[in-house]
Amino acid sequence: MFFIRQELTAFLFGMSLSKKERGPVEAKEKKEMKIPEIFGESVFNLQVMQDKLPKDVFKSLKKTIDEGLPLDTSIAGIVANAMKDWAVEKGATHFTHWFQPMTGITAEKHDSFITPIEDGRVILEFSGKELIQGEPDASSFPSGGLRATFEARGYTAWDPTSYAFIKGKTLCIPTAFCSYGGEALDKKTPLLRSMEAISKQAVRVLKLFGDGDVTSVKTTVGPEQEYFLVEREMFDKRPDLIYTGRTLFGAKPPKGQELDDHYFGTIKTRVAEFMEDLNEELWKLGVLAKTEHNEVAPAQHELAPIFTTTNIATDHNQLTMELMQRIAKRHNLVCLLHEKPFAGVNGSGKHNNWSISTNTGKNLLDPGDTPHENAQFLLFLCAVIKAVDDYQDLLRISVASAGNDHRLGANEAPPAIVSMFLGTELTEILDSIEKDEQYGTREKELWKVGVHILPRFPKDATDRNRTSPFAFTGNKFEFRMLGSSDSISGANIVLNTAVAESLRQFADVLEQSEDFNETLHDLIRDTIKAHKRIIFNGNGYDDQWIAEAERRGLLNLKTTPDCLPYFVKEKNIQLFKTHKVFTETEIRARYEILLENYSKILNIEAVTMLDMANKDLLPAYSAYTKQLSETVVAKKAAVPDADCSYEEERIRMISGLCGSMYQRTKDLEEVLMKLTHMECDELAKAQYYRTEVFGAMNELRIVADEIEGVMNRKFYPYPNYGDLLFGVR
Repeated sequence: MFFIRQELTAFLFGMSLSKKERGPVEAKEKKEMKIPEIFGESVFNLQVMQDKLPKDVFKSLKKTIDEGLPLDTSIAGIVANAMKDWAVEKGATHFTHWFQPMTGITAEKHDSFITPIEDGRVILEFSGKELIQGEPDASSFPSGGLRATFEARGYTAWDPTSYAFIKGKTLCIPTAFCSYGGEALDKKTPLLRSMEAISKQAVRVLKLFGDGDVTSVKTTVGPEQEYFLVEREMFDKRPDLIYTGRTLFGAKPPKGQELDDHYFGTIKTRVAEFMEDLNEELWKLGVLAKTEHNEVAPAQHELAPIFTTTNIATDHNQLTMELMQRIAKRHNLVCLLHEKPFAGVNGSGKHNNWSISTNTGKNLLDPGDTPHENAQFLLFLCAVIKAVDDYQDLLRISVASAGNDHRLGANEAPPAIVSMFLGTELTEILDSIEKDEQYGTREKELWKVGVHILPRFPKDATDRNRTSPFAFTGNKFEFRMLGSSDSISGANIVLNTAVAESLRQFADVLEQSEDFNETLHDLIRDTIKAHKRIIFNGNGYDDQWIAEAERRGLLNLKTTPDCLPYFVKEKNIQLFKTHKVFTETEIRARYEILLENYSKILNIEAVTMLDMANKDLLPAYSAYTKQLSETVVAKKAAVPDADCSYEEERIRMISGLCGSMYQRTKDLEEVLMKLTHMECDELAKAQYYRTEVFGAMNELRIVADEIEGVMNRKFYPYPNYGDLLFGVR
């Protein structure tokens, strides 16, 4: 029944794709692309609003967008009609409330604009009510118990701060998603709440510095997206990639990433054509795609956008991942977004470049030329330091997933220990403040390499540290722990809320102060003393750092089941409740969803492994030994004293390994079977999957990969690592 359902889904999905998307890429005449003309052409942005809306309506809506003021619902009908007219002009026939449930992907239900009239004809209508509110089935999405099966009602609510856009023939309206009781069922609602929280507290602090012109503060993000591209034909022959997104079996190929020749290397023609198509579609949707290059691993690449408001950046990143997968198919490729699709080579992450800006255009994390004299910058820097230290557990939880567990701590990703990199200059400034010593200004050095024809320019104050989970990079922080398939909302909810709490505490102290400057100095100094343990400028890959982190009292939460219990600790519940980002009920619901999702993923992986081992791999190994045995018989029949040592040795080796693999297959079946008789909560179940099930899966893989390394290639039933990693030419 399962396979029938899968085939039906594939059929229906295939039917929904255009001929261009389903079939091979046809040669087409290249037209000159004028980027400024196409950029944002599919977006109902401020320029379109100004053209299509009456002046007073546009002014009111813009205030909501810029200043976070409540929406004037009386203008909704006018905005809806303008949206509809614009969308229809662009070829749209339907609209949808586009939202982000707790599945990690987006969701949409399409409704046409048509409305019947009395004479049997139809007109195209889109009302203000339809714009503001939708009603999908809330019981069919993960809810952590917020929605029982029989409680189906849920609501989507228009988010006017994120622009509507056209995808295909559908007008997509970014929305929040909540239950009948008002609980957030999505990833956008708490993100918007966290943005309001940090804005409120930051404005309090800025007013104390005499910056009365600031009325709102927004966090900004530029998320770098890593991914793999493989041949579609080869992907279709790998059940593990189809069902789980990663290879569950696969021996190391003769060449991997040892030569470091892929990173920033020449982009292959097919990949370049994919990137060109992707850029064009993203630019039409107003996504600020800027940088593209080959990543470290073979077949791995990266796309980086210019930063924008966190809410919009989150929407754009979800669109980017969707378009990557869709456009790859046009080129007979498949885009892999799993954090670790291949063992033994770099996995894929998503660097979250985060900063704070005022509505007057000032970056609050820009140190200027003399950061030691910039008290406002130092206070906001300390707010971030304190937030990362106080809520290191929540930051680790915000990137926790079954996929990312494979990646964190490997050579391409930061360790699971949360720490901060500030660089030499800022660290020295903080040290001098802590000791109440005068800081000697560093002279700007000129960059030089001993070649006279090369230009000289000012050297950066510090080097970069790619091993740091949370690194300061000039005027922003780069949070490097996110997994490639994750929504960036989770990490930014935690960052925004944790920093809001630091700023709240700072504002409470400063507002009561009789001597602002003296209190400010003491506050910065005391914060540095209390939280300097989180600052580490060294090599995060060094084993000595693990011991050092433990001495400092930093957490080392290696896996998802290790860190998730911290989500429901009292201090963390209180944080989110204080800033009205989550209710306790919403927190506990998400805790249940994350645990359940982890267990489900590992169960799918284990069942897929068993399916592949029993139906394909063991029969293939048996067939190979059969051929070897027949060869021995034939050789000895022809020449009785013929040397059959190669065949006999191979038969003994593969037969022994085959027997071992069969036993480990049975072991995996057994540990899965035990779950059916266990009575335990979701945490205990997740822990069992992590230790027993995952352990049995690893044991099975070790033997299978060893056999693959010595058997005849033509007997192996799947494309191997060499085919997958080097197949795109």
